[in-house]
Amino acid sequence: MLRKAVGTPPPRVCQEATNLSNDRIDRRLGDFTTEPRVLLISLIAVIVAVAALFSGIALLGLIRLCTNLAYLGRFSFANLNLGDHQLGLSSVLVPVIGSLIIGLMARYGSDKIRGHGIPEAIEAIMLGRSRLDIKVAILKPISSAISIGTGGPFGAEGPIIMTGGSIGSLIAQALPVSDNERKTLLVAGATAGMTTVFGTPIAAIMLAVELLLFEWTPRSFVPVAVAAIIAEIGRTALHMPAPLFPFEGAMAIGVEGLAGWVFIGIAGGLLSVILTQLVYACEDGFLKLPIHWMWWPMIGGLVVGIGGLVDPHALGVGYDNIARMLAGGAILKIALLLLVVKAVIWAVALGSGTSGGILAPLLIMGGAMGAALSGWLPAASPGFWALLAMAATMGGTMRAPLTATFFAVELTGNTHVLLPLIAACATAHLVTVLLMKRSILTEKIARRGHHIVREYRVDPFVLTRVSDVMTRDVQSVPGSMTLQEAVSFLTAPERRHPSFPVVGEDGRVLGIIDPPSVMGWRRAGKHRKTSLAELLAGAHIIVADPDEYLESLAEKLMKANIAHLPVVAPGTGTLVGYIGWKDLMRARVKVRDEDRDRTAFLGAAINRYRKAAKE
Repeated sequence: MLRKAVGTPPPRVCQEATNLSNDRIDRRLGDFTTEPRVLLISLIAVIVAVAALFSGIALLGLIRLCTNLAYLGRFSFANLNLGDHQLGLSSVLVPVIGSLIIGLMARYGSDKIRGHGIPEAIEAIMLGRSRLDIKVAILKPISSAISIGTGGPFGAEGPIIMTGGSIGSLIAQALPVSDNERKTLLVAGATAGMTTVFGTPIAAIMLAVELLLFEWTPRSFVPVAVAAIIAEIGRTALHMPAPLFPFEGAMAIGVEGLAGWVFIGIAGGLLSVILTQLVYACEDGFLKLPIHWMWWPMIGGLVVGIGGLVDPHALGVGYDNIARMLAGGAILKIALLLLVVKAVIWAVALGSGTSGGILAPLLIMGGAMGAALSGWLPAASPGFWALLAMAATMGGTMRAPLTATFFAVELTGNTHVLLPLIAACATAHLVTVLLMKRSILTEKIARRGHHIVREYRVDPFVLTRVSDVMTRDVQSVPGSMTLQEAVSFLTAPERRHPSFPVVGEDGRVLGIIDPPSVMGWRRAGKHRKTSLAELLAGAHIIVADPDEYLESLAEKLMKANIAHLPVVAPGTGTLVGYIGWKDLMRARVKVRDEDRDRTAFLGAAINRYRKAAKE
């Protein structure tokens, strides 16, 4: 708004500009802010998905090749069950040699290949502008294939998530896209990679929502969904198996069953806590060693090799263990042995900084626990309790209950277990949230000095209007005040804030005065008897509308680099309030108070009724 003289209305052109600004704000108000550009990003996501699909296929083939080379000395891509190898005591050296290679690759290639991949993807998204190095895209799948192929007790999902994410990030870095769009394409590659390995597009999308995107908007959800769908269509066209572990078991829905589901959820949550603490205890132990971290994986590999002598089925990805447990073929002794050995070698190897995923091991360890407990639980189909424990342990450890639920459904092709699964996973999730501050994924990021919050809420700035938080009883100064009087006014001891709106005789806002502006006028040689109206004549005034939302107001304050704005009535331009950064913070404080303040409205109403009756 422009003012030329006290008491004169603002020029029409400025009023039209204000109306245009309000129109732009109104057009932004809606359920979502997604623009048509999401169609272009979705098209790019198709390319990312195809690249991630072939990368996933290559990773699975590379794992099989490394397994055959390491344990049979043959160049073959055939599936090999590590529980059937005939190397004897010499098998202990296989994971040691593989870990040495990984240590060398991490030190002289890229240290980002260490670990299971998902924390690194989260860190890149939250802190690295979703930029991943081409070295990661090349070295991560190779190091993971060597690790798993030489007996490492890991899964392929973490590495392919990191690899697919790297592909999406690299493609995005070659294009003129925003940071948010780059993040979307990174996550699209990750979900396409996970879909390729497991044939679980819905679970991959949920993983993106619960762990990677850190938002819930169409601009990110749609391209990610497109990538997962394309990857699933591609793997189907290539005749890759789905579901990976067919399971037709079920259990009657009832109170007795619910008690068993909750019990398995609690057990899965407690196991999640134990496994998380065990991994980071091992990591802390390695940090105390007086040797370079490059050699740590060799120590972890030695433990893996010894564990393989105790129970060879604990080595490698172990998909055969999952199939056996779902078929009900795991007896108590075998299940407990697998659980203990797998947990120890997995925690030590992961703590040593080698390369590999956590999802398949969690399924195996959770399934072993469920198989061991099934004899004390209500009657159900063979493998039912193992399946629930798999999902509960995965959901609790990763703190992704929806991902775990849909993952189990898609892995088995059985929708009849959906209700028991969500009950167990939600229970496990609750247990871990109450017992641990961070998950196995975010603890590593926190140890690097970064705090991650995984609670998604609507920003109160997009729900709160200026009129809800503005100061209504505004102390203003008249336009007739002279420059000398303004100096005395601002420097008076009783002044509690530095800026004040200036209003004309008709109540219209002429501008704002504060110490910097007054000092600027003095330096410019303005006469001390000059009125504020004359000093502010022709000045461009930024004002707020009472019905404006705080989101657009904060943008105004930031762009103008000011701390306060006068609030004026639409059309008349008269002062109705004053708002600053402190007032904006009230919206956030209100959200906090809504969480903390507990009020029983019904009880208060009853007390008022009783009091009125006595009177």
